[in-house]
Amino acid sequence: MRRALVHLVALVLAGGLLAMPVAASAEEYAAKLRRAVAELPMAPEVRKGYAREKFLHWIDADDDGCSTREEVLLFEATTSTTVSGTCTIEDGRWFSYYDRQDWTDPADVDIDHLVPLAEAWDSGARRWRPTVRSRFANDLRDRRSLVAVTDNVNQSKSDRDPADWLPDHSRCRYVREWVAVKHRWELQVDRAEKRVLRDLAGSCDNTRIRVRIAR
Repeated sequence: MRRALVHLVALVLAGGLLAMPVAASAEEYAAKLRRAVAELPMAPEVRKGYAREKFLHWIDADDDGCSTREEVLLFEATTSTTVSGTCTIEDGRWFSYYDRQDWTDPADVDIDHLVPLAEAWDSGARRWRPTVRSRFANDLRDRRSLVAVTDNVNQSKSDRDPADWLPDHSRCRYVREWVAVKHRWELQVDRAEKRVLRDLAGSCDNTRIRVRIAR
């Protein structure tokens, strides 16, 4: 059954992934990239107590039969997808911007938490309630939070921040989206991370970043 387009329209109507920009408010953050990097709060990372299970993820948040992983695959598919059963994605085409590779088998594609779960924990999520951590892990309301990428590239990235790992391609996009997600969830950065973000932002277009604050 071909349903990607119908599914996408439903998301638009629900005000989800493709929500239109709204006027700046107390619930928004907006700044040009270099200022946005400068305004990220800095603090040491704390890994103590982390467990992946503390972020309930790949849930079916809207009870439509599709998990968060499946929702992202449907949204990011560059062609129509074949879906069987409740929400089993059998084929399609996906572009991984980290390594500029195309894939037609969904098994070859991982859904990357752009800011990894462990990194979020280290940067402030350890203080959140479990329900907030689950919202972070399944954030479909900002397209930058979750991204479909080549599985072994995602595994290579693991839980590292930009001070320790960057994609081979589209690094300016990666930095913009990393900074956006950190601001959206009001997460901190450590000293090395901020230094790398500042250096990279200095060589990228100083474009405006706008996010809805999630918490």
